[in-house]
Amino acid sequence: MPDTRLIRCPSCGVTNRVPLEEVERGLTPVCGRCKVRMPIATRPLVVTDATFAEDVERSPLPVLLDLWAPWCGPCRMIAPVLDELAHEMAGRVRFAKLNVDDNPTTAARFQARSIPLLLILKGGREVDRLIGVQPRSEIVRRLERVIP
Repeated sequence: MPDTRLIRCPSCGVTNRVPLEEVERGLTPVCGRCKVRMPIATRPLVVTDATFAEDVERSPLPVLLDLWAPWCGPCRMIAPVLDELAHEMAGRVRFAKLNVDDNPTTAARFQARSIPLLLILKGGREVDRLIGVQPRSEIVRRLERVIP
């Protein structure tokens, strides 16, 4: 049986079973009820100060936002774990990355004083915060608490 994900339609809210193999081939699933296209990101989305509202605050899914910088060694250590989780949790959680050096407004808004900083946002509001490199199991445990 192919690897599938249960994806909630952002338009009508119905849960759809989507074969992950088709998403990886570049196909965009369509909701079985309302026929709206449901784009699914299997990799973290790069966000900026300019795109933050659209990509994170208005997301129908919970968002794990990674505040990082290219010079940060621990940030580079956690990146592969977040890439794996983005693939595994596609359609249930949106993963996003924000470079704090290039986007100081959003970084200041969330008082990012230490990186890596992982923020879990739901409905555009911060619901949890993980500071520093965290074990994969802890990140998953925190995300599971906010997934509907």
